[in-house]
Amino acid sequence: MTDQSSQFPRFYVTAASPCPYLPDLMERKVFTELSGDNPDSLHDSLTQVGFRRSQDIVYRPTCEGCSRCISVRIPVRKFKANRTQKRIFKTNSDIKVSVIPNRVTDEQYSLLQQYLKRRHPEGGMAEMSFNEYQDMAESSPISTHLVEYRLPGEKLSDKGKLIGVALTDELQDGLSMVYSFFDIDESMSKRSLGTFAILSHIALAREHFLGYIYLGYWVKNSPKMAYKQNFKPLELLSPNGWALKR
Repeated sequence: MTDQSSQFPRFYVTAASPCPYLPDLMERKVFTELSGDNPDSLHDSLTQVGFRRSQDIVYRPTCEGCSRCISVRIPVRKFKANRTQKRIFKTNSDIKVSVIPNRVTDEQYSLLQQYLKRRHPEGGMAEMSFNEYQDMAESSPISTHLVEYRLPGEKLSDKGKLIGVALTDELQDGLSMVYSFFDIDESMSKRSLGTFAILSHIALAREHFLGYIYLGYWVKNSPKMAYKQNFKPLELLSPNGWALKR
């Protein structure tokens, strides 16, 4: 006789640790493994209720007395680029965008190191090793790919300078942006590569008739999360389901 309990995911809760988004607060997460016969389906289902993937687990905040981490997504069909976003998309029209298997390279890791040293020198990922980066990108039990962003090469045989990378999960109804990094100097020269990465994912979703771009969590009054409000309309997950942000 089959053990019915083995067919359902088991959930665990982490110990409390300092909140990375708001000062003087503590966070806890509930998580489970992406395992079983159909991890893609499990991932799809849990994404709909606010979970995010990291390697072979999915998690969401479950903080005592706080519910300010809100899952957000862009409804692709309703999205309308504002004037700044149109300018950014046009400025980056020379960039080659390539969707490739989630297999890491030394070139990507070198760019990641530069990004972390410039953007997050004191963050938990600052000393990430090549093997840790490899685990982050390749240890996925679901459909996952990398998106590379390159400047045009001087010759047809030249791949061009790598200036950005995005790790992206494929969902039944959209794309989930797990992590992205880019050349800080190129981004500051009017390219705004973080914004362009999201715009390019919207374009990819439209090309493949997908409905949403999942951006993870938005926290009101957190400077780290403020950029997500620039993509309108934006849908927020509430206890009653997904709804447009007002």
